[in-house]
Amino acid sequence: MKIPLLLLTLGVLCSAPLHADPARFTPSQLQQDLQFVRTAIESTHPEPALRSGQQAYEKAFQTAQAKLGQPLSRDEAWRVLAAMNPVFNDAHLGVVFPDWRAETRTHLQAGGKLFPFEVMIDGQQRLRIVAGLGGATSTLAGSDIESINGMPSARILRELGALVHGDTPAFRNKLLERRFWLYYWKNYGAAEHFMLKAGAQEMDVPAAASLPAAVAGEKSFEQTFQFRMLPGGVGLLTVNQFAWPDKQRFYDFTGRAFTTLRDAGAQTLLIDVRENGGGDDDMWKTGILRYIADKPYRNGSSYVKKVLEGRAGPGEKVGDIVSGNVDSWVQPEPAHPLHFGGKVFVLVGDLTYSSAILFSNTVQDHGFARLVGAGGYAYVRQTGGTQKQHVLPNTGLEVVVPRFVLDRPSGKREPALVQPDIVLADDPFDRDALVRALLKHPAAAAN
Repeated sequence: MKIPLLLLTLGVLCSAPLHADPARFTPSQLQQDLQFVRTAIESTHPEPALRSGQQAYEKAFQTAQAKLGQPLSRDEAWRVLAAMNPVFNDAHLGVVFPDWRAETRTHLQAGGKLFPFEVMIDGQQRLRIVAGLGGATSTLAGSDIESINGMPSARILRELGALVHGDTPAFRNKLLERRFWLYYWKNYGAAEHFMLKAGAQEMDVPAAASLPAAVAGEKSFEQTFQFRMLPGGVGLLTVNQFAWPDKQRFYDFTGRAFTTLRDAGAQTLLIDVRENGGGDDDMWKTGILRYIADKPYRNGSSYVKKVLEGRAGPGEKVGDIVSGNVDSWVQPEPAHPLHFGGKVFVLVGDLTYSSAILFSNTVQDHGFARLVGAGGYAYVRQTGGTQKQHVLPNTGLEVVVPRFVLDRPSGKREPALVQPDIVLADDPFDRDALVRALLKHPAAAAN
């Protein structure tokens, strides 16, 4: 089952040149775009109010409608429409900018600037500096930002967080922190400098012209997929997405990893999907589970889907809402020469999503591995089959919408959010801290 990458749905269109007066759209055009959003959702999603409830769903549209009674620029229109995103509670459903990388590059090439730091939002809702924009080392790393241009950070996070799509407030925080510079720019406008209060310091910091880390370009294969042996005969397999143009290259890579595990006599394997936003299920079925599965498995149980043009099965017609059960079981290969029979732990985190959640559901429900890390970010009952061709006719914004909802293999709906078997905190300043903590845990040390 193909699940689009979460990160491919976070985007924006190219905008007008810097300093040009932005085009404004009439109330009639804006209302037309709002109706387009609703029609796109309800013609694609099998359960539009799945996560919001019908009352909140209706109120979100009514609120947006009331705010579209005057001419607005594209960014202003986005702020109104994006206010519905948190109501939807789904990272596969939201009003977004279709190509945020292109717009950011255009902005910078035209002489524009951005907020100068990569940031994080910690568990106490504090905005903290991680690095300079683009990942440059900063002496302020770890500092709390108390205010920006005189506005308290708590207010900024509240206002920007009200525009982000995602399953939960915690999940939306993680999306916001990775694109803080983008949401700040789109909500408060571009600036040449920022007055920051960080810790005991108050400073005037110039805006940055460097590319943000998330815009700098696609990661190489070697950055996306890694394998190394740790002391004590432990293998660490890092898979940051379940998508790659040349899938065979990924399969060759994991084949070499499991060969190394066999030759080293390893008894413990850690699979890190903390940064994995999804992709195609066949990559983890063929590239990972063929080596660790010891019983038949499936990636879900029951489902509900909307039948779309070109996707109607026997006896189905476009527009039908169809419920059914996943009856395609994958057979294990216990006799495979690279079969791994040791302990397996899957590390999950704040960006584990989409097909990566289906992977974690599958290994957890079938007992192939134990989940480790932080939970509570995303729903285990995943939406999927995201449709991204819904471009609003006037503003050019986009609404992304899923076409199905899939229950986990066990069929259980509680707990509703991802819940690791071993809960360990992650450290955004040290990604190996979770690995070290796990290796000291009794579950990893036990024979």
